[in-house]
Amino acid sequence: MAKGASTSANRRTDIVSAAIEVFAEIGYYRATTAQVADKAAISQPYVYRFFASKEALLLEALEVSWQRIVHAFEGVRDSAAPEQLEKGFIAAYEEIIQSHRSEILLQMQAQTIREEPIRESMQRGMQQVRQLVLDAFREAGIEAPESRTSDFLARGMLCNVAMALDLYDELMVKQR
Repeated sequence: MAKGASTSANRRTDIVSAAIEVFAEIGYYRATTAQVADKAAISQPYVYRFFASKEALLLEALEVSWQRIVHAFEGVRDSAAPEQLEKGFIAAYEEIIQSHRSEILLQMQAQTIREEPIRESMQRGMQQVRQLVLDAFREAGIEAPESRTSDFLARGMLCNVAMALDLYDELMVKQR
């Protein structure tokens, strides 16, 4: 990869990372691309060099957040013994909550956004994670994989709420 292409890819990643932080902190609707640019230490026009709109930037940020979960869960699926699968998924998700809190907050906010492209992005991400977990549970021979998957995802949503409200230890300790 040429140096210019590498720098360009790094700047795009920097912009998305800044957007995740800004959107998670103040909300998508209140956030501006100028605030994202400031967080990324670049000019606002440079944001538009990579993203046609604030919505396009949000969609990329959501894709990053969903792919982080998918990749973590794929790693668990590919390495955990069947009896450790669910605990492995839980541990992987707890790690994401700790290390990428803003991405989870971003997803939580995006659940309330009614614009169709954002809703579709959220639906795709949730469906991809659900299918990955369901397939892994089925392949592991876990009894009632559909209901176990639903329970697992519901607990994940509770984890999100508990983390957002700073009640994680109180609400989640009995879930492990």
